[in-house]
Amino acid sequence: MGYAKSEAKEFARRTLRGIWAATTTPFKPDDLSVDVAGYERNIDHWVGTLGIKGLFVSGKQGEFFSMSVEERKQSFEIAVKAAAGRAHILASASDQNMDTVIELARHAEKVGCDYVVVHSPIFHFHTKFDEPALEYYRYIASKIGIGLVLWSHPDAGHLLSPETVSRIADIENVVGIKYSVPREMYAQLTRDAGHKLVVSSASEVELLDNILELGWQVYLCSTPPFLLQTASDQRINRYAELAWAGDAAGARAVWESLQSVRRAFKASQPGDKPHAHQKYWQELLGQVGGPVRRPLLNLTDAEKAATRAAFESCGLEL
Repeated sequence: MGYAKSEAKEFARRTLRGIWAATTTPFKPDDLSVDVAGYERNIDHWVGTLGIKGLFVSGKQGEFFSMSVEERKQSFEIAVKAAAGRAHILASASDQNMDTVIELARHAEKVGCDYVVVHSPIFHFHTKFDEPALEYYRYIASKIGIGLVLWSHPDAGHLLSPETVSRIADIENVVGIKYSVPREMYAQLTRDAGHKLVVSSASEVELLDNILELGWQVYLCSTPPFLLQTASDQRINRYAELAWAGDAAGARAVWESLQSVRRAFKASQPGDKPHAHQKYWQELLGQVGGPVRRPLLNLTDAEKAATRAAFESCGLEL
């Protein structure tokens, strides 16, 4: 981990920067076990070739919901080993069972991850969420030493308000948030509590404006950094670097040039198969994708053909 609990916020301000990506987990076609070699190969490409600064491991994109606790622990270990200090590791300890959250967070700390992320839990029958969420994060943070990144998204059935997040941000080792909410909410949080925690969202489309207008220091994070970039075509990295350097016009031109790639990816994605679609897109890029696990569905041959056609005409340089 490399820092004391009391130093977590300062460490995050220094290191929670640049373009991060949410990793997918490759499974073997024959028995759906974790493809360790394939995972290592992907991480080496993402970090070594694409220059991704941090990896969000075993989150929703990584199908954590279909993985055992031991497999999730294994994924943390794989990521730390494969990244080999070249990128920071944000391990997802999200789970509906709090004991599992704490067990995963402590394991992440033990094996050398830099941070853990925990999404807001589902509160069954609740109509008010602020105080239960505050107490939830306060308790978890008290049991771990590693920096804790919050995650609020619609899948939980509620969204943490900016005011509640600001209160949670007073906790010693709460260092950031992946805030998957409407822009006006994360803009308010940035203004009100950006000095207490690092704010970001999963929207690559909105990233440029968030750097230029809100002063964001990190993209935290989803799959575009390795789905919409190649060894010879790193336009997300380029426009972000230009924006952070103050070249708004140059950054905007590069951002605009990616629109055809974004449209092709989105238009070819079946609404009921986002995980399978992005794994197949990875395979078209030469990465290790593999099948998804139940309850998710794999692409049909027709869906693969449509995705391949969109990929080949999208304008991404291979």
